[in-house]
Formats: sequence, structure tokens, C-alpha cells
Amino acid sequence: NMMVLDNPTAFLNPFQFEITFECLQELEEDLEWKVVYVGSAESSEHDQVLDEILVGPVPVGINKFVLQAEPPDPRRIPPNDIIGVTVVLVTCAYREREFVRIGYYVNNEYSGEYDEETGPPKPIELGKVTRMILADKPRVTRFAIPWNGQENVDASN
Repeated sequence: NMMVLDNPTAFLNPFQFEITFECLQELEEDLEWKVVYVGSAESSEHDQVLDEILVGPVPVGINKFVLQAEPPDPRRIPPNDIIGVTVVLVTCAYREREFVRIGYYVNNEYSGEYDEETGPPKPIELGKVTRMILADKPRVTRFAIPWNGQENVDASN
């Protein structure tokens, strides 16, 4: 389960996700969590890894933590892509193999006054941009991976 915290918020505020998960068996290594901001639908060269952390050792049972990541660097986002809809991804990997990816749509809106015909002023005043994560509609993708000592993976799991 994942809850988006501090939403909506200013564009320049950190991303915060409260993550709760169940570990069914003892893990030999840490889990690697990553937050990726998609800077442009046109090219992955604008994607930014906002944070990457190792969590472990992970005990068997219910685990909960808050994953906080810095906002994207606006200098690495095409100016026309700062305002509008994009995606933020939270992924988790074990032994460098991703096993879950949660994607959220993000809507960045300019909250200052502007002429509807010409759009927000250029360059964008980032202090007037509000980020809204569509937290109630995540896209969750799971991948089958080998866990502790497993060589083959049953794709039906």
C-alpha cells in the first residue's frame, strides 16, 4: 500500500510517499526503492532519478516507512513540459531486479494570474506552480523475479 503525503503541494516541495508492505520470507539483501520523475513524454533523456535508497534488513511481517525525494531539477525539464501532466514512478528492486513499479499521473498547474490566450509567463515562476498527484489512481505493475537462491521464476506468481 502507498499513500501520497503533502498533496497537493508546491512544485519545489519534496515528494513524500508512505509505503506499507508485507514481507513473506526473510530476505538476504536490502530492497532498493527509487523515485523517478518523467520530465517529458517526448524523451526519456529528461527523466530524473529523484532518490534511490536501500531499505534493510527487512523483517518478515508488515513494514512501513516514508520515502521522501527532492523535487525535480526544473533546468532539466523542457520549459514547455513544466506545466501540464506528467508521471512520477516509484519502483522497488531486489538484487537489482525490479519487481514492482507504481506510476502516478502528476498535474502541474500555474496558480498565478495569466492571459488565457498567451499562457503563463515565460520563464515560468516556479513558486507559483502547484503539483497535484492523482493519488487515487496509481498504475501498479508487478514483475516476477527470482528471490533467495531461486533460479527460475514462475510467471504466474
